[in-house]
Order: sequence, then structure tokens, then C-alpha cells
Amino acid sequence: MTPGFRELRDQLARLCNKISRQVQIMEVCGTHTTSAYRNGLHAMLPENLRLVSGPGCPVCVTPQRHIDAAIELAAENDVMIATYGDMMRVPGRLGSLEKLRARGARVHVVSSARSALQIARDEPAASVAFLGIGFETTAPATAATVLEAERDGIENFSVLMCHKLVVPAMLALLEAGDVPLDGFLCPGHVSVITGAEAYRPVVQRHAKPCVIAGFEPQQILLGLVHLLQCVQSGRARLENVYRAVVGDMGNRAALDLMQRVFVTADTPWRAIGVIPQSGLELAPGYHRFDAVRRFSLTLGEDEDHPACLCGQVIQGKAEPAECPLFDHGCTPLSPIGPCMVSSEGTCAAWYKYNRSAKALRDLPQSQEVSG
Repeated sequence: MTPGFRELRDQLARLCNKISRQVQIMEVCGTHTTSAYRNGLHAMLPENLRLVSGPGCPVCVTPQRHIDAAIELAAENDVMIATYGDMMRVPGRLGSLEKLRARGARVHVVSSARSALQIARDEPAASVAFLGIGFETTAPATAATVLEAERDGIENFSVLMCHKLVVPAMLALLEAGDVPLDGFLCPGHVSVITGAEAYRPVVQRHAKPCVIAGFEPQQILLGLVHLLQCVQSGRARLENVYRAVVGDMGNRAALDLMQRVFVTADTPWRAIGVIPQSGLELAPGYHRFDAVRRFSLTLGEDEDHPACLCGQVIQGKAEPAECPLFDHGCTPLSPIGPCMVSSEGTCAAWYKYNRSAKALRDLPQSQEVSG
């Protein structure tokens, strides 16, 4: 039986008391980040345990060049854009998709790749490009949609491929060596697709423990307890505390779909640079559904705001409040960086949940709210 919340918190405190140094754990997934802030977990962690955010928010790691390409498609090629809602307000060099739609461009918010394909069915005279954003969680659905478009002969549908893979990014962070990490809290929903064994290279190559956990507070604390046990014993292990959902080898049908439709490729990540074999592109047999090829797009260089620390935040190098723009021009209503846009963005979660909590903690004793 899984220990209760209070018991897990006490276990964590005892483990941290046995470790006479600072321990830094990266929660890879943006959903873990948001859940931890929303439920106040940071405030109850032992002083020598620090959680830092990783590159696990799909919107946050999508480079500006792909936003610019989507805007170019809609503005200059008269293409209908179909995208998940979080991408609408991410700034590019020439504004955002939301602002472009306000000026009359045909930009649709969809809940799935298949919904984008349905738009192409309903509008046979229009060209429809779907923004293929996300990690292994959403990539199989994009693959299935491309196969459906091929089967049904829907030629006015294409995909702007932005899908990325989680483990190569984890390995790249460790190989860079500029962020001290003691272990990884690994994402639950990505792991449903990849399986727990996908993280084995992180453990074997870099001797860093990896624990897969769900997103409820109790699951997060359980994952941290297992990670601290590894740190305290000096043994790097791969563990899965989310076995009700995640198996060792993942979802074979989903993995087969990805292998059939995609090939791995070197791809750019926002502020991190190009990570080898960390992205997915359409395999040669499906190139006609590739928006970059179909519309002869040139993906330029990124021109992120020089003061924005979003790239540092998604690598665990900075906290949101360290950014000079945080709450000074960059807010959820007027985002400058994508970390303030997405529901999984660290800056958005910090702004919504941690900003007020920090203000209360910093109040002098005499000003604290009573009752």
C-alpha cells in the first residue's frame, strides 16, 4: 500500500537529514512543475532539497523559427493554420498567431491532429497546416492522422513538424555539465508511450537515478522519496512508482505508429540549440505532408528577447523571478517568453501559484494575515 501524504513528507525529511549537502532534482515535465506549484509542495520540502524545472513544456522548447514559419504560412501563403491553444500567444518576430487571427488570418484552435484533418476535409479548396507540437505523448496521434490523410487521399493537409523526444534532451543537459543534478523525476504521460526502460541510458551513462511518477501531490512525493533513497545510498537506479499506468516497454502500438511515419533527426530546442536525434520528421514516404517542403519554407534563426530568461528556466539554470522581465512587462496577459504562455510553463505556474505564496512568506511577522 502506498504511504499517505504526511508519511511521505516525513520520510522525505528523514532522508534529507541524512544527506549533508544540497540535493537538486529536475522535474522534467511541465505538468509536474505546475502540480508542484499549485499544491504548494515547494514550501514543504526540506531546506536542502531543491526542485528545478526541465525542458518538459512542449510550447516552451519550440524555437521561435517554427512560430515564425507558422505565421508566414498564414500571412503570406494564405494557409489555414490549425494549432493547440497554447501556441496561439507565443511571440514570434512578427507577433503571434493570436494577433494574426485578429487581423483576419485563418487560424483555428483544435484539440487534436484529427480535428485539423477534419478541417481539411470540410474545406477541400483550402490548404490546412497543423502545428505538430509535443513530445511522445502527442506524436503518435500526429502519425495516425498522417496515415489517415494518406488513406483517404486528403492532399490539402500538411504538418509543420515540431515534435521532440524527451530522453535526448535529458542526456544533452547532463553532457553539457553546467547544471548540477542529482536525479530526474520523469514524466508520467510521456512514459506511458515510451515505457520506463527508455530512461535506462540516463542511468547507465551518467549514473543519475530516474523515477517515473504521476502528477498528484502524493505521487510526486513518492517519486521524490525514491529519488532521495537513491541519492542517500549512492546507487543510481531506474524506478517506476506509476505502474498502474506505465509499463516497462511502453505502448507498442503507439511506438509502431511513430516508427512507421517518422524518422529521428537533429533538431533545435529554444535557447538550448540543436540536440542530436532529438526530433521527429516525416519519413520519406510521407514528405508530401511536410509543410516545410510543400511550401518551400526557410526556417531562419531565432531572435528571442535578449532579457528573457526562458531558455535558462527550462534548463534549470534560473528561477522565473530571476528574470528581469518577470512581472515587469512579462505576465500571462502580455507574455514575452513562452514560459509565461503555456499552462505547463514554469513562469506561468510561478506567477499564478508561487508569487502570492512567496509574498506571504516574506511578510514581516506583524503583517501576517491572521485567522
